[in-house]
Amino acid sequence: MANIDAEAETAAVRRLVAEVQEHQNDLDRFLSLHTADTSIVNFVGRRVRGKDVLHRTAKAALESPLAKVTSTAEIEDIRFVRPDVAIVAAVKRVFDGREDSPPDALPASSGWITYVVAKEHDAWRIVSAQTTPIME
Repeated sequence: MANIDAEAETAAVRRLVAEVQEHQNDLDRFLSLHTADTSIVNFVGRRVRGKDVLHRTAKAALESPLAKVTSTAEIEDIRFVRPDVAIVAAVKRVFDGREDSPPDALPASSGWITYVVAKEHDAWRIVSAQTTPIME
């Protein structure tokens, strides 16, 4: 793609996904990785639109036993649709660290997560994320 240092931008997008994982339980840092109008569909199909709603939803989750449900993301593909917009496909692995959680408490232990990311003020941010459980 013209006008893009593909290697540097790919590395930057990979860092963004790694930071999302690293800061999933640090509300302020996690929110800083999203755009103001972010739209997230989580692992159980709940849609959250806008950073303010994401803040309230994530805060409530982190104050509950859901704080012990964590995930990782293994990037499979990054496609730049414009120099400042990319689509990221990754496999999400979910770990349920809650005590006494039934084995079927989550719809699956892994899923596909698709991020749409955009470069804002020289930093990559999440515009949209959609997770689809992989049914085994």
